[in-house]
Parts: sequence; C-alpha cells; structure tokens
Amino acid sequence: MTKPHDAADGNALPPGGGSELHIIGVRGIPEVHAGDDLAALIADAARAQGTPLADADVLVVTQRVVSKAEGRVVPLAGFAPSAFARDWAERWGLDARQVEAVLQESTRIVRQARGVLITETRHGLICANAGVDASNVGGDGLVSLLPLDPDASCRGLRDALRARTGVALAVVMTDTFGRAWREGQTNVAIGVAGLRPLRPYDGELDVDGRPLRVTMPCVADELAAAGGLVMEKRAAIPAAIVRGYAYEAGEGSAREIVRPFERDLFP
Repeated sequence: MTKPHDAADGNALPPGGGSELHIIGVRGIPEVHAGDDLAALIADAARAQGTPLADADVLVVTQRVVSKAEGRVVPLAGFAPSAFARDWAERWGLDARQVEAVLQESTRIVRQARGVLITETRHGLICANAGVDASNVGGDGLVSLLPLDPDASCRGLRDALRARTGVALAVVMTDTFGRAWREGQTNVAIGVAGLRPLRPYDGELDVDGRPLRVTMPCVADELAAAGGLVMEKRAAIPAAIVRGYAYEAGEGSAREIVRPFERDLFP
C-alpha cells in the first residue's frame, strides 16, 4: 500500500498521490446524546474493532451525530408556525412546525415546489429544507438542525482526537444532498478541518502536455462520498476512516466550496 501523505509534516506523496485507499466504517458507536464526548466515542469504537485512528487518516463523520452531540436535535414544540409555514404544510401534508424550523434555519428560499423548499442556510449551503431532518433523531417530535459552525465542529473534533490519541488527522463532516439534474443523493462535505478542500490544477499540465485551466477537484466532497459507501444509515455507522489518501494538509474551510452568488450560472 502506498504511504499516504503525512498530515503532520507535509512530506511523502504530493497531494492526491497514491493508488490505493482503505475505507473503514467505525462500528460500535453508541447512541449519541447532547454533551457526549464524541471524540472519545469514535476513538474507543475504532480501537475496539481493531482499526485505531492513525496519522494522516481522514475521519469522515455525519452531520447527524455531530448535531446530536452539540444539542442540535430539538423538539418541534419549540417552533411556532408562521402563516407561510401553515399554508405550505397544509398544501403538502407536512408538519407546520417542521416547515417553520426550515424557515428559521434559512436565509432565503431559492426554489419551492412539490413540498420541498430549496433554501440557503446561514452557512451558505443550498440544500433541501435547510438540512432540517426528522429521521434518525432518537424519537418522535424531534428534528435535527445543522451544526451552527460545521468547520468549528470539525476543528474541535480533530483537536480532541489528537489530544486523546496523539494522532494527526483530518476531519470531514458530511450531509446527504441531492444534485441538480441527477437522481439520488450523495454525501458532500459541509465542514472540514486539517485539509485543503479543493485541489486546483491551474497551470499544471495534463498527460498530453496541455495546460490545465479550470480543473479543480473538490477533494472534500470526494472523501465525503467515499465515506458514505460504508456509513450505512440503517446500520447506525456514523463515522468512517479513509486511509491512504495523500491530501494537502492545511486549515481549510468548507466555505471555500460554496460558489459565490456572482459566479452562479443558475441564480
């Protein structure tokens, strides 16, 4: 197996180098509640299954488990529906309180159709229903909201894991998004720590010697999607280890991934 990029010293392979990855689902993480030490739960579960965290790993973790630990799973009873929320809910057979939660988590509505509100969150994310979800939240009458600052959550988790285990790794927080003009959903990165989320190739040459001008893979989204292959929702696997990827270490932010409005081709 090719030696991965060393997140601690920045040596070994250039970013993106390597020809083999291991993607390891972290099993045995118990149900998480507000205030739980998520770093301890993940580190202990990884060690218990014989795959302890190691230097240069990328820990991929779901938004849902972070939101639970941070107290962002909240009762619907706390949302008083507005007139718009009541009208939209009645039209589409929805819970008006959950619609109101979506509105309160949004800065604007981008599109609304067939019972779905495509909104922009305070983080700049464009997604269905502002990431508000009532599945896998631990009971009825509850909804999960996105973390207030996913990048800060990732930094905190990375730092806590390093303090606990001594390993230098990167963290990617994921959520499940649909894609325009494509069926199905995939995991994307909504928070990062310890790696650069984008890999610009501007100025480099392709295999034919032609300069690359607009190629810029979103490494963070690719890692999020890779982790999603083993983080089966029905099996309660909220974290995965991606091992062997030569990422570029650095204090990146998922906000770098969000395309500015003025560059949007479909405003």
